[in-house]
Amino acid sequence: MTAGMDLKSPRLCYIFMIVISVRLKLDIQVPEVSGAVHGLQITSTGPTSIEMASGGSVKLDCQFSLATQDAGPLDIEWSLQPSDNQREEKVSNGGHVGEFLNVILSSAMLRINRFIILYSGDRAYDDYYPALKGRVHFNSSDPKKGDASINLLTLQASDTGTYQCKVKKAPGIGSRKVLLTVMVRPSTPKCSTEGSTYIGDNVVLKCKSSDGTSPLQYIWDRISGNKLLPATAVTDPASGTISMRNASEAISGTYRCTAKNRVGTDECVLQLKVIQQPNTAGIIAGSVIGVLLLLLLIALILFCCCRARHRKKYEKEISYEIRMLCCLSSVLPYPDWDKGDYPQEPVSAPALSPPLLYFREDVPPPKSRISTARSFASAGSQRSSLGSMSPSNLHEYSKAQYDKVPSEEYDQPPSHAPLPPPSRMAGPNLN
Repeated sequence: MTAGMDLKSPRLCYIFMIVISVRLKLDIQVPEVSGAVHGLQITSTGPTSIEMASGGSVKLDCQFSLATQDAGPLDIEWSLQPSDNQREEKVSNGGHVGEFLNVILSSAMLRINRFIILYSGDRAYDDYYPALKGRVHFNSSDPKKGDASINLLTLQASDTGTYQCKVKKAPGIGSRKVLLTVMVRPSTPKCSTEGSTYIGDNVVLKCKSSDGTSPLQYIWDRISGNKLLPATAVTDPASGTISMRNASEAISGTYRCTAKNRVGTDECVLQLKVIQQPNTAGIIAGSVIGVLLLLLLIALILFCCCRARHRKKYEKEISYEIRMLCCLSSVLPYPDWDKGDYPQEPVSAPALSPPLLYFREDVPPPKSRISTARSFASAGSQRSSLGSMSPSNLHEYSKAQYDKVPSEEYDQPPSHAPLPPPSRMAGPNLN
């Protein structure tokens, strides 16, 4: 039988059946001789199934005794068998022939075992299984004295399996199996609520651990008030939920969830507060009003910005036209109106006194520079009507004045307005 042979092949199964039948016949036909001296025996009586928490340590017991006829070298083997190969091997003491056939029967199974530690030639070898290297050692410093037990340290979930202790000292052979289950303690569960917690609704509390070996069980209890769960509460220990129908303020309080398995427990706490359902219509109305107020504020800010910009532009126009009037008043002749120095002929633009324009309070602000020029002409015509100026003269004066004002000067900004020569500058006539 080769190592690469499929253990599920019909031929191999047929061979196993023949060996088993021969083994059973030998057990029946070779009775135990009364008073016979037995050979090597496993004397451990401890449990054959152990459950431990991850991170801990465990001792796998394997005590043995030798007989005087066991004179061969002592060999101790510890192996880890797959979890699906947990059949209990019965060691018969009916004779060495039966023991030999029993070893042949189990030799095929040992091909898939993982040796984790050996003792041979008065020396221990613990580097056969890398996953347990540094975490397994013999319990006794001298196993040949009858203690083949081993200790496993810092247990992990992957250490779960069936461990077999085999002691051989020719012609005696003995073995023992121990099923070790390494379980992970539940991690700290997370408590939460599902859905709303308003009065009249169905409130659901959830509890879940992210880690832990199954089966996990969840237990809910109340640690505030009367410490009793509501009468309408329905719990599910497997899923970790508790449902309470038609919730009221009376079920408000502090709840605790405990997650546990066979090797450990952990818990979480949840504060439940059942409140009145808020007024949805009021919330919507308030939101709409808030949005409208925000839009109104934005519109007001934009209006103020536009108004300030328009006012700045208007002030620039007035400043420019005042500068133009000052320049004209300093270079044009000023008639003496008090002495009757009225022009007898149609006056031209230089004969008009600009100071009259400064004291007009009934003239509205000009819309443009052209309208300002027309305002100047209108003011001059009204002032001349007090003297000997006729309407015909006023008409000719206004027309001549508009014809003499080049439009390019009104379109120039204040920085480009033409200035008179310095030699002709003079202050305005205050009379």
